[in-house]
Amino acid sequence: MIIYSVTVLIKKEAEDSWIKWMKQDHIKDVLKTGHFTDCEMLKLISPETSEDEVCYVINYKSASLGDFNEYLQKEAPRLKKEHADKFSDKVKASRAVYQVIPH
Repeated sequence: MIIYSVTVLIKKEAEDSWIKWMKQDHIKDVLKTGHFTDCEMLKLISPETSEDEVCYVINYKSASLGDFNEYLQKEAPRLKKEHADKFSDKVKASRAVYQVIPH
């Protein structure tokens, strides 16, 4: 399993509208691509990032690296652009890809 992890620092003033948009639109749109099986959204509690920003991590789960790579090529540019168009001056995002190691 592959985890596509998106870390987002968002200005507190935009937090509520960003969460609403993520839950109602963006995460559903990412999952609808068919390249991910599930997703979880996490809010960083500690350590705090700054007085005016909060940190969230969205972990999308993909069955294989092939599925993830297909997402990157076919879907990611459009979905990243939608996010940037809506919140570009309020967020900073970074991305990482992990392989799950069964225990």
